[in-house]
Amino acid sequence: MIAEQVVGTVTDPELPMVTLAELGIVREVRQDGDGVTVTITPTYSGCPAMETIRADIAAALRSAGFGAVEVRTVLAPAWTTDWITDSGRRKLAEAGIAPPGAAPRRASGPIPITLSPRHDTIRCPRCGSARTEAIAAFGATACRELRRCTACREPFEHMKEI
Repeated sequence: MIAEQVVGTVTDPELPMVTLAELGIVREVRQDGDGVTVTITPTYSGCPAMETIRADIAAALRSAGFGAVEVRTVLAPAWTTDWITDSGRRKLAEAGIAPPGAAPRRASGPIPITLSPRHDTIRCPRCGSARTEAIAAFGATACRELRRCTACREPFEHMKEI
């Protein structure tokens, strides 16, 4: 098995329904013989799951028979929710988490990072209604918020656009 395939199976510790590759965290997998270097970018620089992510990648590669494993973290360019794949978005929605919309853009200069939604048109992942409201600015992690659907009355999480 090639290293990229192995890394592609590693799931996110906070969102186990999606892989790190589907979240766009995996930037590069370089294989040299039985050695592998993996480059990752955190969803945000203070992400508490990064140590676990690095350990999970290394463990998966070592259990697949790879020898020297190095997991590098790069912060530039900064991760954006636009890097989440279509399959990742679908899996989030299937798990009851409303996937993010398009990340905010600026014409030039630094992109301001906010961990709050930029619009109120967030559809319920259960019934599809756009009639939803924010309950709390933060969910299980800082990158998610709690919402409620006023149509089906179900609570759900929304992954914020970054």
